[in-house]
Amino acid sequence: MARILFITGPTASGKTAKAVAAARRLDGEIISADSRQIYRGMDLGTGKDLGEYGSVAYHLIDIAPAGYKYNLFEYLRDFDAARGDIERRGMFPIVCGGTGLYIESALKGLHLPEVPADPELRASLENKSLDELTDMLASMKTLHNTTDVDTVKRAVRAIEIETYYRSHPDAALEAKPSPLTDAVTVGIDIPRDDRRRRITARLKARLDAGMADEVRSLLDSGIAPDDLIYYGLEYKYLTLYVTGRMSRDEMFVALETAIHQFAKRQMTWFRGMERRGFPIHWLRWDMPDDEFVGEVEKLISDD
Repeated sequence: MARILFITGPTASGKTAKAVAAARRLDGEIISADSRQIYRGMDLGTGKDLGEYGSVAYHLIDIAPAGYKYNLFEYLRDFDAARGDIERRGMFPIVCGGTGLYIESALKGLHLPEVPADPELRASLENKSLDELTDMLASMKTLHNTTDVDTVKRAVRAIEIETYYRSHPDAALEAKPSPLTDAVTVGIDIPRDDRRRRITARLKARLDAGMADEVRSLLDSGIAPDDLIYYGLEYKYLTLYVTGRMSRDEMFVALETAIHQFAKRQMTWFRGMERRGFPIHWLRWDMPDDEFVGEVEKLISDD
């Protein structure tokens, strides 16, 4: 019998509601696998929908200040701690989110040792361009995703980590994965047209609910515009709109397009996970909650 459940799928597929329904039936608690719901004050733009949880406990939401750049090492550390805490109290852990990197890394049982800063190395790289840093990192390892090289700071950190592993082989061994054998992964299967319709409707609703005001509040709190733009999607385009670099109509069209593209990339990642040996059991997005949870219970029992 499986001891942990993962519920994933593209944005706007209704993952949270399904995870909450499963948690209520299974005496579960939810561990978020959303790379932006980690940040406090970033609520409408990340779709936290905290009202959906009711009495169901959740973890790894609102654990870092907006403007911070949370990373995979921190997520895996915090994921392990949250799972251990949930299980010690006799509850069932349910991981819910659409950040494929977090989901797959957790399923791999990946453990990344903490790598200290290397001031000398950082000084030697400080005048290099992002393209130069990307080429350097590509010569050290295969680049599986672009998050390591989306900014100069992250690229330098990635090179710092790879350099550390090369000079500390024992630490590199610690980073080898130990795939979870007690997990079941369920995907929320939503047709493309339904997904696109829900994305557009949700975007309009969040704008009406004050998403632009949320971004203004974050900027007024002292967070630099570029730090919000870094988070992408809603925070990128709303920041450009609020700071006068885009009209409202331009923002809406660009953001709507970006979210559709993001959902497509999510599905590409999930299909890749299946090819890489992580099976996903796809269940219809519009399945009634009782039926959905019944199917989940069968999957858990059959594992």
